[in-house]
Amino acid sequence: MRCARLRFASPAAYARAVKIVAVTNIKGGVGKTTSAVNLAYLSADSGCATLLWDLDSQGGSTYALRGEAHEHASAKRLLAGKVELPELILATGYPRLDLLPADFSYRNFAVQLAQRRHPTARLLKMSRALRDIYDVLFLDCPSGISLLSENVLRAADALVVPLVPTPLSLRMLVQLCDFIAEEGWSDLLLLPFFSMVDRRRSLHQELIASARAQFPMILATEVPYWSEIERMTVRRAPVPATAPRSDAALVYRALWAEIAARSAVTPRVLAHANRDPAESAVHALAPARDGLPT
Repeated sequence: MRCARLRFASPAAYARAVKIVAVTNIKGGVGKTTSAVNLAYLSADSGCATLLWDLDSQGGSTYALRGEAHEHASAKRLLAGKVELPELILATGYPRLDLLPADFSYRNFAVQLAQRRHPTARLLKMSRALRDIYDVLFLDCPSGISLLSENVLRAADALVVPLVPTPLSLRMLVQLCDFIAEEGWSDLLLLPFFSMVDRRRSLHQELIASARAQFPMILATEVPYWSEIERMTVRRAPVPATAPRSDAALVYRALWAEIAARSAVTPRVLAHANRDPAESAVHALAPARDGLPT
């Protein structure tokens, strides 16, 4: 196992205009979308101009934030340069939080990437148009390893990895560490945390203890397997927005505080000095949107 050879970057290493935070896991069904939506909301709530890009063709984040796909948002058109990312951004109704909605064509994103020059760097290049507008760009990623996920790993400053306490989930973390080490991405900040935890189960307790000993970078905050969190997709709103004083909201606030501290996420006060604090950053992109309604 090559995880021990990974060199995790210090917060001082992240000095570019926007932090790109990918919420990802090779394995599905681990709480990626729930985590992405709640963390993006809390990033915006903390004062950061935040954009959540839903890269999963199933559109879980888009659904949870009541967004709708844009008719011109296909992966093929995006990669061909026929439409620019700023044209597709939606305001969510939450201050400082915008959404790039998913499109069903994203299921073929990897196929379209393979047909382009420099296919592993396309996502990073596409994100450049957003860097002077946002403090944080969240990527809600589909499961699996593909050309799209390799693009995500190359573009991201930090990987937030939800882990269910199961042997297969921990095996995935080993595989991810090995892949990052093999590619030489020593400046990529890896931020795993336990999700869907049931402390009443002895197996969960044993696996968590074992994993923390093996992977000291695992965040201290654990997200429990609570129905209150599952109901988020019924309410179609972030937990801290609908129940800000609930135990679930406090858990996500603690998780975001850890992630923000590790990755040195802070609002760019000077960049937003002339912007209404309640305004979505999508309004700042209006001139680039060819008159489209914001």
